[in-house]
Amino acid sequence: MPHSQRFTRNERVKRAGEIKHIFKDGNRVSVAGAKLFYLPNNLSFNRIGFPLPRGFGNAVQRNRSKRLSRESYRSLKAHLNIGFDMLLLVYPASETPSFHSRCAQFRTLCEKAGLIKEQSEPTA
Repeated sequence: MPHSQRFTRNERVKRAGEIKHIFKDGNRVSVAGAKLFYLPNNLSFNRIGFPLPRGFGNAVQRNRSKRLSRESYRSLKAHLNIGFDMLLLVYPASETPSFHSRCAQFRTLCEKAGLIKEQSEPTA
């Protein structure tokens, strides 16, 4: 696996104080079933966390949701602008979420937030 595709420990927002700071001071965008909180971090890489709301199913559902979220971030991370802390907050769905639906949610949130890199036009 190429190193740019990996999701390393440095890319995780874990400390409670950092999470509270992003929730409090960060910008937010939302789509049906999910919210993205983001804040510039002045680093040369992005960091992301996957908190879940209280009462989010059982342990199996929580772990599956976080796995899907991590993988959707990993698949899109090469296309994101760098230097942001993000929190992807996903709400429980009535049906079991799929990887493709989570990727679509995350991509839409990143587009709304302006975090997707601009494609440079090829010059002739």
